[in-house]
Amino acid sequence: MVKETTYYDILGVKPNCNNDELKKAYRKLALKFHPDKNPNEGEKFKQISQAYEVLSNADKRQIYDQGGEQALKEGGIGSNGHSPMDIFDMFFSGGPFGGGGRRRREHRGKDVVHQLAVSLEDLYKGASRKLALEKNVICDKCEGRGGKKGAVETCSNCRGTGYQVTVQQLGPGMIQQIQSACSECRGEGQRINPKDRCKTCNGRKTIRDRKILEVHIDKGMHDGQKIVFNGEGDQDPGLEPGDIVVLLEEKEHPVFKRTRNDLILRMTIDLVEALCGFQKVIRTLDDRDLVVTVIPGEVIKPGDVKCIVGEGMPHYKNPFEKGRLIIQFLVEFPQSLPPEKIPMLESCLPARSEAIIPENAEECVLLDMDSASDRKYDHNQSGNAYDEDEPSMGGSRVQCASH
Repeated sequence: MVKETTYYDILGVKPNCNNDELKKAYRKLALKFHPDKNPNEGEKFKQISQAYEVLSNADKRQIYDQGGEQALKEGGIGSNGHSPMDIFDMFFSGGPFGGGGRRRREHRGKDVVHQLAVSLEDLYKGASRKLALEKNVICDKCEGRGGKKGAVETCSNCRGTGYQVTVQQLGPGMIQQIQSACSECRGEGQRINPKDRCKTCNGRKTIRDRKILEVHIDKGMHDGQKIVFNGEGDQDPGLEPGDIVVLLEEKEHPVFKRTRNDLILRMTIDLVEALCGFQKVIRTLDDRDLVVTVIPGEVIKPGDVKCIVGEGMPHYKNPFEKGRLIIQFLVEFPQSLPPEKIPMLESCLPARSEAIIPENAEECVLLDMDSASDRKYDHNQSGNAYDEDEPSMGGSRVQCASH
């Protein structure tokens, strides 16, 4: 003999119905009273979901048939933290309440992302860093219930729906409904009476705890790479903890620039070094000294690029394999030369080509761009009239070409 039939009446089935009849009734009613279709029927939708959750579970149904809803509460058996939307999603995605198998939809907390600034040396040599953080852990005092057993009650703010609906007037005859999680119960549809709340967590079910993680940075890791600590995220009753994701952020280096597994170095040399050879010492990221030699007679031109194989970044997970150290040469020219040295310099260089000057050619003055932009001209100074508002026709600094 069934003591109470309220849940059966909500679903419109008889107390002796089977599971297929329960599923068919729930499917029909859940689609009809879903909040997206009927925003004002949130309470009805919750009742339908709660009734189905109890009656579709053989153990809960037996307790309900023998003692009604009160027997479920006294036995500490409720909705197990499921919201009406959880039940709907699991049913229509082939979860435990559907016909597509017994696999449960995974419930996970959110992942927590932390950025960790690392130097290029750390990525080259490998390093370990300690990361201190705070996270939510399930309260040991109440075992994540938030209070005494059986102290859970329907949230009066949202009437158990888990969400609130606000209406905004957009214009004459036009309104907009906005649905958001209830601030009182945090979308759970239930809350704990203040006098029955756990003194340790104050009914929140979780407390803050400090954790120190040791982050191992492997050789060859790159900017933006993720290091994942599985299950170390915030804990929440009924949910699998999320992950803590450490996102590496490479700091700018004063000497080297990385591109994939190569390192780029811009080396400035004097004109005499570019023409007559040189030796330079390069300090590597692991504190070794490399000697670079250019023999006399091997001319280095501005912008020339050379490389050293095997002196770039280590390959990730294969640190004995390294990329290239790419050197881009910048040649620094002298500001001027002593006139008496010009003949001797010309004798060492290839002969210059002689320019053929037309008979009516006009003489002009070459100026640096910086000084030319601030200078004014008139007929007495240059013999030509220039409008200072006209755009400049000059390029970058012009120098005589010697060949």
